[in-house]
Amino acid sequence: MHGERIPLMKVKSIRENLREKDMLKDYLEKYPYRLTHELLYTQQDSGVTFEPMRNYLDLAYVGIISIGTPPQEFKVIFDTGSADMWVPSIYCTSQACAKHNTFNPLRSSTFVASGQPINLAYGTGKMSGFLGYDTVKIGSLVDVNQAFGLSLKEPGKFMEYTAFDGIVGLSYPTLSVKGAIPVFDNLWNQGLISENLFAFYLSSKGQKGSVVMFGGVDPSYYTGELHWVPVSKCTYWQISMDSISMNGKVVACHGGCQAIMDTGTSLLIGPHDAILNIQRIIQARPSNTGEYIINCDTVNTLPDVVFTINGVGYPVPASAYIQKGRLGTCFSSFDKGMGHLFTSEVWILGDVFLRLYFTIFDRANNRIGLAKAV
Repeated sequence: MHGERIPLMKVKSIRENLREKDMLKDYLEKYPYRLTHELLYTQQDSGVTFEPMRNYLDLAYVGIISIGTPPQEFKVIFDTGSADMWVPSIYCTSQACAKHNTFNPLRSSTFVASGQPINLAYGTGKMSGFLGYDTVKIGSLVDVNQAFGLSLKEPGKFMEYTAFDGIVGLSYPTLSVKGAIPVFDNLWNQGLISENLFAFYLSSKGQKGSVVMFGGVDPSYYTGELHWVPVSKCTYWQISMDSISMNGKVVACHGGCQAIMDTGTSLLIGPHDAILNIQRIIQARPSNTGEYIINCDTVNTLPDVVFTINGVGYPVPASAYIQKGRLGTCFSSFDKGMGHLFTSEVWILGDVFLRLYFTIFDRANNRIGLAKAV
């Protein structure tokens, strides 16, 4: 059983769009903490507020879903780093919404309003809206009575430059808005998929070919052995990492650290000092926009950065951690994390890593499977 395959399209990220319009410096100066969202909510008993950080600057893989009866289509990011689903609504007054598909609940015979407001707070303002319920179609899977956010206001002018309309969160339900069961949990609870897992194949071969598969794994997308890693904390898809090394020498994550597998982040993000150390080793230097520039020719000489997880080494070669921009400039794919996650040694392994390694997110066994992507 290969599950339901949803094609993903690689699109230009906000960072690339802004870089080409010479607006990136303006953006990074205004919002040094990135377009992160801190979803403020309280766990029912503990009274603790969690703040998952999102960085929408580099999102690059979109899939198509539909909502309502008859269906209304949206381009979404399937994001393992958050739990909620939201799309722009016709009631949204922000300029960003004018440039995207907006959901019209009045045109859907299956829509049910909840009246519950939701606020996703970003570094640049709030995505505020309300919770509704409707039928969500993902490929041939029909998820009924799915809770999702309808945005009324989207932050900042930079959301105009996104190639996606909304987000479908695939993290653990502990991160979701109170009273909202996440999409994947509903697919499983409603008996729509045969296995309680999903998997991502992010192609490095151009725009097409990437997929997310729900409820089954197609082994033709990976080669060699599949290695399983237990989830260390069931909020994000978080695991324990042994070390990060170059040329056999540990350069970061000394004595172990935590890592999050995140399809909603493009880069390799880590604690400030560790990232600066790696930038120094690969001779990347800060540009006037705050991005790290690297000599394109070093792609042939720089060593792999090896992430050792559960005793297995996962090399990331220079060809993967150096990204080519326009005009012959190259950029480092390592970046410093911001916010509460980075007070401790937490790494985020985004698309740079996931393009190299086919990844299975196994909810049934709370584990992640990694194998070399084809």
